[in-house]
Amino acid sequence: MKNTHHYLETVRNGVIAGAAGGLTEIAWVTLYAGVTGSNAVILARGVTTAAGVSALLPAYPATLGVVVHMAFAVALGIALAFAWRILSSHRSEAVSPFPFMFIALTGVWAVNFLVVLPLVSPAFISLVPFPVSLISKVLFGLAAAEVFRRLDASALHARQARLCA
Repeated sequence: MKNTHHYLETVRNGVIAGAAGGLTEIAWVTLYAGVTGSNAVILARGVTTAAGVSALLPAYPATLGVVVHMAFAVALGIALAFAWRILSSHRSEAVSPFPFMFIALTGVWAVNFLVVLPLVSPAFISLVPFPVSLISKVLFGLAAAEVFRRLDASALHARQARLCA
């Protein structure tokens, strides 16, 4: 039962971190588009095309792009939550999730933009400059790290309260 609780807690934490990271990326791309006069809707449509799901809702490709982006973000958040749980469980002292997330999300960006997307959707990688897309992933990592930091602190306080009770 305890393992099931840890598993579900890790999934929940990953959903929260992934949603925070995905929304942060949307905010960054929207800000970039507003400052440069480009169109964030084109990027959302590009996500739909790159994911190969344009036929699902052909009348709403931008909306579907946001949904697909958030689904990928949540899946990534869950994977990061399990990786973080494994990494942080081997430490006796509190450890910051920020370096881990920076390295992990920089790696995700590199694989995505240098390997996967050139094969799957070469047009997508030209929608925003590489530095803008890299900053987007780093911001995802910062948002996810902050979620994990707060959740770890909250869990620590709850454990201390149980011990003191």
